[in-house]
Amino acid sequence: MIIVLSGIAAGVFVFERCTSLPGRAAKTSVDQLERLGRDVRNTIVQIAQIQPRVTINERVYFEQTTAVSELALVSQRLEVEHEFLHTWAGSSKRLRLHGTFTAKAGFDLHQEISVNVQPEGIVVRLPHAQILGLEQNAVDVLAFENGFWNPISGADVQSELTTLDKLARDQTSERNLPEQAEDEFRKQVTSRVRTASPIHVMFYNVNARQ
Repeated sequence: MIIVLSGIAAGVFVFERCTSLPGRAAKTSVDQLERLGRDVRNTIVQIAQIQPRVTINERVYFEQTTAVSELALVSQRLEVEHEFLHTWAGSSKRLRLHGTFTAKAGFDLHQEISVNVQPEGIVVRLPHAQILGLEQNAVDVLAFENGFWNPISGADVQSELTTLDKLARDQTSERNLPEQAEDEFRKQVTSRVRTASPIHVMFYNVNARQ
């Protein structure tokens, strides 16, 4: 009798374990996805000081919140130079300026940033990077030569300052700083989140979404 009862008990135990296995496996999988979603969320908070909208298996776990308006990931120093030469009635004036600027590129955090966690992988979406600012640091006067009856005017100086700013903006656009900022963001996210699941960082066009 003891042997028979032991066998029945063992059979019931094995049956319960087998029938509960799919549910336990599903719960473990959900727990893993939730933990992974928190890891990605924490990583983006560290990088950008913004909590992204996090969706796990079509369920929203976190809504987007931010304490800052933009994230600058790339900053480069620019140097430009320009010379103005003008001659009138045999009298020449010459002005040569050298400008130092700092250009910054990164992301507008007013736009939607989202994380979608699925069993097959993770998708992080945010707007394309852009030039966030161009700051003039210093202007050096390399030449300031008045003509005898053709002096340098305030308008001449202002025109040259405007030219320096335009040259700096042209140089900024040639350096592809937004693309560098996107590469830097992708590298930081994928290197900080430890997971075997693939992480896809995708950038969208703001105008296209509007």
